[in-house]
Amino acid sequence: MQASPKGTRLHIGIFGRRNAGKSSLLNAVTRQQVSIVSPQAGTTTDPVEKPMEIQPLGPVLFIDTAGVDDAGALGELRMDRTRQVFDRADIAAIVAEAGQWGAFENELLAEFRRRGAPVVAVLNKVDLHPPEPLAIEGVQVVHTDAAHGLGIGAFREALVGAAPPELLRDPAILGDLVGPGELAILVVPIDKEAPKGRLILPQVQAIRDLLDSDSLCMVVKERELRAALARLNAPPKLVVTDSQAFLKVAADTPRGVPMTSFSILFARLKGDLAAQVEGALAVGRLRSGDRVLIAEACSHHPITDDIGRVKIPRWIRQYTGAAIEFDHCQGHDMPADLSPYRLVVHCGACMWNRREMQTRIRRCREARVPISNYGLVIAYTLGIFERALEPFPAALDRYRELRGVHA
Repeated sequence: MQASPKGTRLHIGIFGRRNAGKSSLLNAVTRQQVSIVSPQAGTTTDPVEKPMEIQPLGPVLFIDTAGVDDAGALGELRMDRTRQVFDRADIAAIVAEAGQWGAFENELLAEFRRRGAPVVAVLNKVDLHPPEPLAIEGVQVVHTDAAHGLGIGAFREALVGAAPPELLRDPAILGDLVGPGELAILVVPIDKEAPKGRLILPQVQAIRDLLDSDSLCMVVKERELRAALARLNAPPKLVVTDSQAFLKVAADTPRGVPMTSFSILFARLKGDLAAQVEGALAVGRLRSGDRVLIAEACSHHPITDDIGRVKIPRWIRQYTGAAIEFDHCQGHDMPADLSPYRLVVHCGACMWNRREMQTRIRRCREARVPISNYGLVIAYTLGIFERALEPFPAALDRYRELRGVHA
């Protein structure tokens, strides 16, 4: 059975000082020796991930982190890795030795409250220190002896209690746009970057979402779309394409049939569609010498005519007629200073959970740098932006409102 993708799992980060017992807690809750445990402080260097199932939460991803009180040059690098996990933690478990909860842990708590992430406080090593009375408004406190497996059941229950209801709901990718008994056509080009013998993740998830929604699904390559449409007795409710085939699919899809791309669907699923629609308008304001950051959530070896490194820069330069400069980042790495950029263009983030993408959008907003999405920028530069937004009336209305403001 195929495991649930990482991006659909509830991310639970384990944070605290060095040697507080974070790794022991992860090993105890997963019943496996996932992290190395040692009396020496700073044993955990890079984040350690472990997927598992916790009912009724379903699929989760535990992330053990290095101590955020590490010192020295190497310690600062370890803390940078830990701070990246801040960005994607749906729930934060703050671990402290019993009797040692203090200003340091309260600073962590304040950071997660600022981010809107629920927190569970874990007072560990109660075999060495007597449990202390600790009351934190809105935070469940549990006492554990993780090294001996004590209190782990209470920790699981606290995680279940901390999870907001919206984190337990599976948002629709496109099933709500199609409906039961209605047909969606998915246009899936097979290019050199498609995994051999498999479809890419957004395509697989779209198919599963349609099945879960009792919708009908037809999958074709871009050169087969026109013939497929001609064989239907009734038009499909929606056509979804890989963004790279936007122009051909737009030409072959009848004007009355809504059409969009997988990337735009994931802008809605993972991020903030309205914010990224607004960000796309920044393409029209780019001038020679401006810098644009292309951000990819996953790491892959770029090929000839790569979408992020070649196609999108080419389309933007063709649209603007300007000598735009492009930088690139991959994975969880992103420049700390976004001020040099006039625009961030992000992939659909299919490999990430929603919180990490939301964090990037927030960072761009705080830096006053527009952020958009591969599919939105491609549609904008190809002149089919309104067409690609037709399945999303609120986003389309927002674009028309903004276009009037910027005209």
